[in-house]
Amino acid sequence: MNFHSKPVQRVDYILSQCKGKKVLHLGCTNWPYTDQTLNDSSLLHLKIAECSEELYGIDADIEGLDILTSRGYRNLYRGDLEKLAECELTGTFDVVVAGEMIEHLNNPGLFLEGVKRYLSTNSRLIITTINAYSAMRFLMYGLRGRGGQLEPVHPDHVAYYSFSTIKLMLERHGLDLVDFLFYDIGIEHRPYNRNILNFANDVAVKLSPQLSDGLIVVSSNSEASSSGEREIVEKAV
Repeated sequence: MNFHSKPVQRVDYILSQCKGKKVLHLGCTNWPYTDQTLNDSSLLHLKIAECSEELYGIDADIEGLDILTSRGYRNLYRGDLEKLAECELTGTFDVVVAGEMIEHLNNPGLFLEGVKRYLSTNSRLIITTINAYSAMRFLMYGLRGRGGQLEPVHPDHVAYYSFSTIKLMLERHGLDLVDFLFYDIGIEHRPYNRNILNFANDVAVKLSPQLSDGLIVVSSNSEASSSGEREIVEKAV
């Protein structure tokens, strides 16, 4: 496992891993912001489409899928990320991108079990999520008052993750941690933050990179590797 302490830009990293690859993008619509992010060219699915060799998408929101379809995107499937075994899409992919979605799931274990159907021996699953120890969010939370009731949290988030917790969860579901990185505040988000928050973040991250905004986890399917090894042995015999 490679542990990278220097923070990267989340979108740039994802695109570097998808370039020239066959990619499956989970949660591809960014609903209900599909139209908005398509119009300002910030939709991640759009960016991956520009650099990947072949792109597929799965999302539960039919409205968002309809918008992408009307804009000319293909290979789109409706599916519950906690019930991927029921999705019509089959086959494996070089890269599976699960960006900023695991913190929304009621049962991430079901997701991890289901996504393995799309991972071959050489596939990579890229998960990005909010860092449980983000300095900027600690500061925001401390300044908001009201006895802790006003959290700087998305209304649909049900969990926070750290290096240790997400590593253990992957291991419990037969996935090996290949690379671990921190990502800093996206350059697309900085203009909308208060200057004091950006400044506090930059100082904290310079002192301790592990206080960055989010996490990037790259994993492989250890069960697929074991299966491949068994097949080689059986053929040799």
